[in-house]
Amino acid sequence: MPFEHPESRRRSDHGIDALMPREIAEKAEEIGSNKARLDLLSLLVLSILGGAFIALAGMFATTVLAGADGGLPFGVGRLLAGGVFCLGLILVVVGGAELFTGNTLMVMAWAARRIGTAEMLRAWLIVYAGNFIGAVGTALLVFLSGQYQAGEGEVAAIALAIARGKVMLPFDRALLLGVLCNVLVCLALWLSYSARTTTDKVLAVLFPVSAFVAAGFEHSVANMYFIPLGLLIKDSGPESVWPQIAANPGDFAPLTWARFGLSLIPVTIGNIIGGGLLVGGVYWFVYLRKRPRS
Repeated sequence: MPFEHPESRRRSDHGIDALMPREIAEKAEEIGSNKARLDLLSLLVLSILGGAFIALAGMFATTVLAGADGGLPFGVGRLLAGGVFCLGLILVVVGGAELFTGNTLMVMAWAARRIGTAEMLRAWLIVYAGNFIGAVGTALLVFLSGQYQAGEGEVAAIALAIARGKVMLPFDRALLLGVLCNVLVCLALWLSYSARTTTDKVLAVLFPVSAFVAAGFEHSVANMYFIPLGLLIKDSGPESVWPQIAANPGDFAPLTWARFGLSLIPVTIGNIIGGGLLVGGVYWFVYLRKRPRS
């Protein structure tokens, strides 16, 4: 018999209780199967929303971090940024959207042979493209709005610093930071699958997402916002920004569109390993591997 918590059957009979781990695994498998079979237009639109939601969270976090170096300890500033960045996954989970990093959990439906390899890869590709459109589009809107000039240039300074730091990460470090990031993101989604109420879902997301932001892990979709925003400020921002932040475009020479594209590769691979293998794969192995097939 496969492992089962002794109270899982009894507790699942009560509609107000959270789902137990075996039930979460079955729900994750069903969700993955349904997502993989969404029609192209629906999947793309929901993915654009997902990218935009994460980008809005990035805008929130960048604004909160602005000026933090001058008055807050490092950890406190990162904790505040992580707390507000939770907005993105809350909007995805509660509002309804598709997110590439979370969709790596489709591995569970694939391992259970509910979907084929082609179906899973099709869904990943569509969602990744949609997230890119939504995140980069939101970065462009934020840039055109001039929001980054708030705080006498402090928001621009932090946006540029974040973007430069991300494109300068070595391949191996970016990959491993991507692995760690999506372990926490997919655990947040895993916990949200157990929820019975909106409040449960919000609380489930709060701590894992705050942890990955505070620790400085790498999220491919978030980077689709942070790096383009920095590039837009560097390449097209008004000259008046540079005296405000006591810098010049040459200080951000490593920040290029080519390096943006290259930087997504290790982070994306790491996100797939972290979410698909270390969360989805492990939970499938424990709870669903020996399940009798109909």
